[in-house]
Amino acid sequence: MRFIIFGVGAIGGSLAVRLTGAGHEVIGIARGRQLDAIHEGGLTLRTPMGDSHARFACTDDPSKIGLRPDDVILLCVKSQNAQDALERLASAGAGGQPVFCLQNGVANERMALRHFDHVHGVSVMLPSEYLKPGEIYAFGTPHTAILDVGRAPSGHDGVDDAVAECFKQAGLVAYVRDDVMAYKYGKLLLNLRNILVAAFEEESDQTPWLERANEEAVAAYRAAGIVWHDVGWDDPRREVHMSMGTIPGVARTGSSSLQSLLRGAGSIETDYLNGEIALLGRLHGVPVPVNAVLCRIGRKLVAGLLEPGKVTNADLQAELASAERARSGAIASPMQAIAHEL
Repeated sequence: MRFIIFGVGAIGGSLAVRLTGAGHEVIGIARGRQLDAIHEGGLTLRTPMGDSHARFACTDDPSKIGLRPDDVILLCVKSQNAQDALERLASAGAGGQPVFCLQNGVANERMALRHFDHVHGVSVMLPSEYLKPGEIYAFGTPHTAILDVGRAPSGHDGVDDAVAECFKQAGLVAYVRDDVMAYKYGKLLLNLRNILVAAFEEESDQTPWLERANEEAVAAYRAAGIVWHDVGWDDPRREVHMSMGTIPGVARTGSSSLQSLLRGAGSIETDYLNGEIALLGRLHGVPVPVNAVLCRIGRKLVAGLLEPGKVTNADLQAELASAERARSGAIASPMQAIAHEL
């Protein structure tokens, strides 16, 4: 079994170092300065338990690999980049290989199923950061990750068992699940805060908005008949396997969304996190104004119209009011046109 890791950032990079260290063959697909750093000196994973270093093959495009039937593809790019990655894999000849989706959110598995028969979901609890080329920071201790693995949309097979065993050999905690998407929907609730961490400076300012965002999400889940498992900070597995530790000389930045902004990535995952709740609400008639507006905040942060860590409660209130005026106007205009015709 050979692992093709598409996206060697915080998640993919952590797995690349761990799997290589456990003796598994790894090929990364990366870009820019991260690809250059891996070519020049490999990749370093820094954790509370110490540092690990690995050298592995890495390229910028799957067409340069020469895909094999025994490859397992770990899709670790952000959700907003997943469609491009999947199309590039398909163009490179991927077809029968299993594809494991390790992103936040629940949209990636559906995207992958448009291209591939053997799609698997992975709910990832791996608090990590990638800000500097050639280095990944993972803050979990004594294990850096807890991974729930299974077929998408449901069930499991021998590949799930084999991949979970490889993760365990690499020192990670892994479980095979028949309902992996329920774990991913649970993780989505936790990730609704990512944009709030990126936007607000003070955690006290985030809390009321996070509560409202979660209330909307739960109402949308129930309306859609979605089942989810709690994988938040109250998950008892965290106490046993993965508490938050410190890395000497490293201050934790925060959410993956904030990391994207600080790296100048040019995009953010909010439309696949809070945007998923906005989608469910619109499909099932559930009001989701806070999650919808948080998507607008994300786009303004990417565009430089707002500054990370400087968004205020007044800014968010103004966005909510603006969105409500726009929504009311959009509803009124067609009705006025119909009344005029009559």
